[in-house]
Amino acid sequence: MKFSVMFYVALTTLLLVTITIAVAMNMPLGWVFYLTCIGQVFVLVMVYKVLRDNYATDKTFDDFYEDHPIGQNENYR
Repeated sequence: MKFSVMFYVALTTLLLVTITIAVAMNMPLGWVFYLTCIGQVFVLVMVYKVLRDNYATDKTFDDFYEDHPIGQNENYR
């Protein structure tokens, strides 16, 4: 089963937010430690999946930001 790259990003984010909540609620150190170790593995997997994703775009550096293209605004010429 092939998961989307955004699935890995969302799963990692959810785990790291859970760790933050666990620390704020004074969970036992053992639980926080193991969740942190699992979170580090998830971050590595997420980075690998994002970098290896077959994603192509037609945008270039000339497009700058999509909502504010530099070359198409008359005020910046």
